Amino acid sequence: MELFTGDAYAWLTGSGLEGIQLGTLVLVLVVGFAAGWVDAVVGGGGLIQLPALLLVPGITPVQALATNKMGSIFGTTTSSITYYRRVHPDLRTGIPMALIALAGSFGGAIVATLLPAEVFKPIIVAALVAVAIFTAVKPTVGELTMLRHAGARHHVVAGVIGLVIGFYDGMIGPGTGSFLIIAMVVFLGYNFLESSAKAKLVNMATNLGALAFFLPSGHLLWGLGLALGLANMIGGYTGARMAIQKGSRFIRVIFLIVVTALIARLGYDVVRDVVLP
Repeated sequence: MELFTGDAYAWLTGSGLEGIQLGTLVLVLVVGFAAGWVDAVVGGGGLIQLPALLLVPGITPVQALATNKMGSIFGTTTSSITYYRRVHPDLRTGIPMALIALAGSFGGAIVATLLPAEVFKPIIVAALVAVAIFTAVKPTVGELTMLRHAGARHHVVAGVIGLVIGFYDGMIGPGTGSFLIIAMVVFLGYNFLESSAKAKLVNMATNLGALAFFLPSGHLLWGLGLALGLANMIGGYTGARMAIQKGSRFIRVIFLIVVTALIARLGYDVVRDVVLP
């Protein structure tokens, strides 16, 4: 059943809601909630949210990517505020890292319109496999915060992480939060909870950087993005509260589950591209 008919199309033009089936919209909203929850805990919500958006009739891949960013920024903002109020992450590292990541994401969004994501997927799968193996064989990693660097060196390493992963998020996206968390655990020495709190702030900035490019380019479906954003907000708040209550060990388990799912999803794409070029 179509949700909107007749005169309603006048203000719905370009919103992404015109002609959408009720079942499809419900599916997108449920997936949006789940993606917000996953993003708040360990990142990787784009793994389920982006494919769901591609089910919307007539949507293009670039429109789906832009609308995904709009929905996600509501969820990451909500979870960032929730983490800040309860965990109080160090903003002296988080804010500069987020600003650098924002610039990187803007550059990645430009590249996203020029190069196919398939070019990078084998590299991403290999990186995810390495991350999963490292996390699995070192069960104590990320349980306690033991900073590896001090002073300017700490901020330089944080800035490089923000720039590289921000660029990746603007260009492709899936797994950004997971990459941020493991990078901060391994290269900076934060525990999983502290890393997840900072990752939300940085991820919010990368979504904003990508939107800064997509919004004026006309690719954004604003109505669908706002609906998705509401679902993300609820999921983000719920996920952040649960992660704070359960702590680093809980986050580590969910992290491994999400990374494994990312490997399966992107690995399937790589094999499909080889078999059916």
